[in-house]
Amino acid sequence: MTIALWILALLLLTAACAFLRLRLWLSTLLLFTALLLLSLSGQLATGALVALWLIAAILLVPLNLPPLRRALLSDRILKLFRASLPGMSRTEQEALEAGTVWWDGELFSGYPRWQKLLAVPRPALSAEEQAFLDGPTEQLCKLMDDWEITHERMDLPRPVWDYIREQGFMGMIIPKEYGGLGFSALAHSEVVMKLATRSLTGAVTVMVPNSLGPAELLLHYGTAEQKNHYLPRLARGEEIPCFALTGPEAGSDAAAMPDTGVVCHGEHNGEQVIGLRLNWEKRYITLGPVATVLGLAFKVQDPERLLGGEEELGITCALIPTDTPGVEIGNRHIPLNIPFQNGPNSGRDVFIPLEWVIGGREMIGRGWHMLMDCLSAGRSISLPAAGTGGGKLATLSAGAYARVRRQFNAPVAEFEGVQEALGRIAGLTYRMDATRVLTATAVDLGEKPSVLSAIAKYHLSEGMRQVMNDAMDVHGGRGICLGPSNYLGRGYQGIPVSITVEGANILTRNLMIFGQGAIRCHPYLLREMQAAQSDDRAAFDRAFWGHIGFWLSNKVRSFTLGLTGGWLSMPRGDKDTRRYYRQLNRYSAAYALVADSALLSLGGALKRKESLSARLGDVLSYLYMASACLKHYEDQGRPRDDLPLLRWNLLELTRLIESRLDQVLRELPLRPLAWGLRPLVFPLGRHRRPTPLNLLRQLSDLASRRTPSRERLIKGAFRSLDPDDPIGRIEYAFDQALSAEPLEQRLKQARRDGKLQDGAEPIAAALATGLLEAAEAEQLRRAREARRAAIMVDDFAPDYFPKEETQ
Repeated sequence: MTIALWILALLLLTAACAFLRLRLWLSTLLLFTALLLLSLSGQLATGALVALWLIAAILLVPLNLPPLRRALLSDRILKLFRASLPGMSRTEQEALEAGTVWWDGELFSGYPRWQKLLAVPRPALSAEEQAFLDGPTEQLCKLMDDWEITHERMDLPRPVWDYIREQGFMGMIIPKEYGGLGFSALAHSEVVMKLATRSLTGAVTVMVPNSLGPAELLLHYGTAEQKNHYLPRLARGEEIPCFALTGPEAGSDAAAMPDTGVVCHGEHNGEQVIGLRLNWEKRYITLGPVATVLGLAFKVQDPERLLGGEEELGITCALIPTDTPGVEIGNRHIPLNIPFQNGPNSGRDVFIPLEWVIGGREMIGRGWHMLMDCLSAGRSISLPAAGTGGGKLATLSAGAYARVRRQFNAPVAEFEGVQEALGRIAGLTYRMDATRVLTATAVDLGEKPSVLSAIAKYHLSEGMRQVMNDAMDVHGGRGICLGPSNYLGRGYQGIPVSITVEGANILTRNLMIFGQGAIRCHPYLLREMQAAQSDDRAAFDRAFWGHIGFWLSNKVRSFTLGLTGGWLSMPRGDKDTRRYYRQLNRYSAAYALVADSALLSLGGALKRKESLSARLGDVLSYLYMASACLKHYEDQGRPRDDLPLLRWNLLELTRLIESRLDQVLRELPLRPLAWGLRPLVFPLGRHRRPTPLNLLRQLSDLASRRTPSRERLIKGAFRSLDPDDPIGRIEYAFDQALSAEPLEQRLKQARRDGKLQDGAEPIAAALATGLLEAAEAEQLRRAREARRAAIMVDDFAPDYFPKEETQ
């Protein structure tokens, strides 16, 4: 064997070690063993052998001896690394450290351990939670008339407010020991999702006390006295909470809030105590106009050093009864046509004792950490649930309407343009439901998934925008005429609300998902930063060289898996899904390589490359949602009926992954790096094509007929067969249309054969000529009457509207 072949064999062995991510010492042992065998074989000249041994020793021996490695390399690199670290404020650091890393870390690793995800138990509600969903939640849906809420009252009716309080909807996350329901994150999600299919106003009213707000902050950080006082009252609905964070001058940039609390002496309950004198102005505060207890975020200043520390103590959170002197609850905002209680509030020279700070005096200055930590969990549940509710409502209503509505003597569900829209609705609803469930499951496992919650919030609210747009297109004029029978209009109008709250979507996509995920999910980057800041040279040495090995491994894995279509990765799943696990292994490695290369080349400047950051975040998001779809399919027992839904999502998501990776490589400022990465990421070029149209048609058919897949898709939505209910009317017409479909086909064929005259009343004529029996004629009449009732829109008498004088 020539020296070239031996060198190639050694390179292949090195690549195999990198591909399998063997430890450095083990890889070194294998390479030295190979060199020893080569030496003993006598096939190479002495000079060539000496050269190979010297190269291996110079490269590998120092790397395996940490003291020597630090002296020669790591200490010098640490100085350069520290100089390149971007400036980071305290709030940025607390945001980065908030929450936990879960499956997002596996995807960022380039080597996801699928057994970890698939071993997560199938999520399920307890008997008590299911009973609440089937009982009080179902009843609350029936009590809510969305037209009355959004048009006539601009608020929930008093009986609805009372029912929400009496049944414990405001205390779902509060433990039973404090009088709450003590529900899981999944149950919380299911309740909000079901309410969202009936009334967004009702859903928001329930979600806010159970999401980021006083109850959650108290549970994690409150003192025993605060918990014992407030939690039972919140659980019973005696207190209505809100949380005031956003102000006119500080929205997404909450760290810039001008609201202050100055440490001073003041009077409380007739005694002189040390407390805080607050001044603030907030807006967009949900439940603010009706709140009895106000959670407030502000910056604490201690100019007289009464607390013995620094003058600027940082963001702090406190609970303030709204009847406290100086608190002013403003008028209401109207968030589009979803009139949940929302408005501004302010305070001037409001004095509070230190014990009103959540967590007491010890938690002064820890407010931003508290908020970021709780937001990681709260944002995982409510808004993703509301977005998925929109998908389920769109699937239920558009699927039924497309089968009921007839044009050109055929259901519009048979038209290819409608099928594309309906197929997207079904596919996106499957994706949203899978992502919602997996993210809520992570919370129930004890995680506080900061990055995954941002992914779920952004993509599920954007998914709701897409499905509602498509559903409106399918309904046409039926969707745009508002009135008591319109079940889509208010949801369509309210989409920007979820796009805006808990972090505007533009901010979430461009700054948060990758900006936070790159540091939190990366296996070494945060450790390198912490070691550099604390000047821990040993820790930096371990993290840095682990990072280099990680980067080299991903280069090998990306190229190899890209070259083989993922076939060298360990297979998971069955014969129908194994290919998808392999593809995600391939794209995970490619993503880890590209993301790491962007970080290494741009450093702190990547913070300012928002579009680049957004596209890197997109890839992580698509990998996560694809994983969620696979887990969802497994958890539901691998129903073969759902394979078209799974296939559409995996084809679409991998196509989007390729597109975003390509965009990043086109936009990386360091062009030689991008040119070198492209053959490693796309060794055979890009080959993901648009999803086949016939697959969308399959999805459309699943959604527009009574199929098991449709039932799984809309599970958890509010259902009714009452013809007097807007949803019940379309569902009833749907059932009638399906049962009468063979009879409609019979009449259609009779016209073609000339057995029925075009001008004749078809059912009477068919009955007279024997084409229909009496029972069949009656069935057809019922179906047509139900169809007419379902497609009709509301109209209003002239005196319904206020009259204006004409000139």
